[in-house]
Amino acid sequence: MSLPIIWSVAGSDSGAGAGVQADLKAFEAFDVHGCTVISALTAQNSTAVQSIEPVSPAMFEAQLAALAEDLPPRVIKTGLLGSAEHIDTLVHWLDRLREHQPVALVVDPVWRASTGSTLSGEPLREALLGRLLPRATVVTPNRAEAAWLLAGEPLLRHGDVASAAAALRALGPEAVVVTGGDAGGALALDWLDTPQARGWLSGPRLDTPHHHGTGCVFAASMAAALALGFCSADAAVLGKMSTTEALRLSYPAGQGAGPVRPRRGFALRPGALPGLHAGEPDEVRSFAPLLERQLGLYAVVDSGAWVERVLRAGVRAVQLRIKDATAAALSREIGRAVAAARAAGAQLFINDHWQLAIEHGAYGVHLGQEDLQAHGEEALRRLREAGLRLGLSTHSYWEVCRARALAPSYIACGPIHATVTKDMPWWPQGPGNLAYWCQVLDQPVVAIAGMDEPRSLEAIRCGAAGVAVLRGITHAADPEAAIARLQQAIAAGGAAEALPAPALPRSTLPGPVSGVAAAS
Repeated sequence: MSLPIIWSVAGSDSGAGAGVQADLKAFEAFDVHGCTVISALTAQNSTAVQSIEPVSPAMFEAQLAALAEDLPPRVIKTGLLGSAEHIDTLVHWLDRLREHQPVALVVDPVWRASTGSTLSGEPLREALLGRLLPRATVVTPNRAEAAWLLAGEPLLRHGDVASAAAALRALGPEAVVVTGGDAGGALALDWLDTPQARGWLSGPRLDTPHHHGTGCVFAASMAAALALGFCSADAAVLGKMSTTEALRLSYPAGQGAGPVRPRRGFALRPGALPGLHAGEPDEVRSFAPLLERQLGLYAVVDSGAWVERVLRAGVRAVQLRIKDATAAALSREIGRAVAAARAAGAQLFINDHWQLAIEHGAYGVHLGQEDLQAHGEEALRRLREAGLRLGLSTHSYWEVCRARALAPSYIACGPIHATVTKDMPWWPQGPGNLAYWCQVLDQPVVAIAGMDEPRSLEAIRCGAAGVAVLRGITHAADPEAAIARLQQAIAAGGAAEALPAPALPRSTLPGPVSGVAAAS
């Protein structure tokens, strides 16, 4: 099996902490093949950059031509560029490559080294803005680099960062991530502005003096994730996870700041997932935990009568999902379902209609991502105050991070398998992704979509706390018999050997080179 190919077009760091040396380490952590185009040689160590010498234009182009002939890339990642002429040459080759297949471009606009040495001047800034950024898939400046690109003041406030990202994105790149490694504070905050999501990627700041190469590793990790088919928002999450682990494993080498150390398996580390916050992150108040963490068979039905029926059949986790009804009918059905679940000692979740759930004293509420966006902070605040449990649907990395930031009672992941229940833009995740989410999330995980008896057994082996089933119950010729078979399969899954989690899940949303990845 051939590995995805990425080109790192950057400077060579003689101290091996940043530049192409750092990029290659990050590529290895994602199991992709990295090629290098050296734009400049640097004489540097851990304390200072002592000299920089751009490679000749002829040598720069010769490297690009050699790689294009034999090792065409899915993604090109740029770092330190030697001159405006280098940018013109790179743009020429990028445009030629894109005539044959999609090629993503990740631009890390290097301005200064971590030692404080300035590496880029005004002609290079103008070439970046006028030639490279309009062709970029993602641009990954830190706060100082974003201010430099925009010839503006330092980005001291969070609102400044969001505005700067929007201004940079207006110049042509599909996505912008303004990293916060140079911002200080207890949290490491990166502002995400992508077609899929906007907000703060948040995680605890690691207090280490050894941080040389963090910007390179973040951008290279994003490039690797794009090469694997992830969309830009998911690639940013993976970039942050990879960089956080690299910082955790950083070490001293020399008298100054030591290098970060990317490693495979970074995405499986407990607690590695960041949160994604629409506003400024603050202290998270968790929703109440489930009374019974193991939900088992989680029936999804559309009436109070169906709730009563599945409860009589032995189901003890139910979701009432009514999409079209009058206000009076909704209130009547929810009240009936709540009374039945309370009498049976079951965990009942009301889909979407959170006000009526509070009014009738329901156990919990389930919200999809669209519901979450529509109802906003007011609904979440009132649900917490009322003591209701909360379940959230997720389908990809950035949605899981947004859900995790709210500390819900459980997280539903799907679609695990293809389903006809509703049209979805996401590709089925499969059991590998499910096993991954079950391992990295603290909350109980519910598997949703396409579940029958063999798949229910498999989902429990993956670590799922619950298996959501709709059509397999409500469209069965004998619902009670179907429930019995599903519960037997779930019990068998609990007694079987657990399925291992992959080092990385598969992408579930189209990315800029998804077609190339699928065809390889």
